[in-house]
Amino acid sequence: MGELPTDSAGPPRVAGPGSSNDGARSLRGERRAEPESSKRRLRDAIVDAARAQAIAAGWDRVRMGGVAQAAGVSRQTVYNEFGSKDGLAEALARREVDRFVGEVRAALAAHGPEVRAAAYAAIRHTLAAAADNPLVKAILTSARGGSDELLPYLTTRSELVLAESSAALLEWAAQHLPDGDPAALAFAADTVVRLVVSHIVLPRTPVDETADHLSHLALHLFHTAATRPAG
Repeated sequence: MGELPTDSAGPPRVAGPGSSNDGARSLRGERRAEPESSKRRLRDAIVDAARAQAIAAGWDRVRMGGVAQAAGVSRQTVYNEFGSKDGLAEALARREVDRFVGEVRAALAAHGPEVRAAAYAAIRHTLAAAADNPLVKAILTSARGGSDELLPYLTTRSELVLAESSAALLEWAAQHLPDGDPAALAFAADTVVRLVVSHIVLPRTPVDETADHLSHLALHLFHTAATRPAG
């Protein structure tokens, strides 16, 4: 008498942390993630199509309608995602640059505080990867023929190349050269990046030789920055 009825599943459950409210929040989070994932796949497909057409015919001949057709979407979808051909060019260049910068970080990290070895590995990898990259080849070939709208996005656009590549060098320097003069370190990183880019655009010597010379210069610049009192 007076006891609460029970069922075979056990005693009544009390709502608390990790129960239905948390489950609802988790479900809402999953639903938000799904559209974001779909949007990323859509953008990647469009950029992939643009990359393939730039390699095949040069960026000047890439058309938004052709990219849309190759990606299996409408022309309006491409405009909605990127705004213009310039916006698409920037997205394409940023993805290439992000990959290069990620590889630079890995090369630097593999050699830790050994300045010349780290610089040589990063510079050599970048030069060799650029020489083998079909998009970079297509851009430089078109540029030497007189015109290519995409070249600035992979060379002189500071927010895409100079700033991000310099940031990778400065992150490495902050870890291994913590007492250096920040202004001198920033100058060293910027100078090395600019020189590497110039040798990608107008190579004059074999990759190994160029990397050897540039890594000697990088050693001098970073050593000077590391031994100069801050301020």
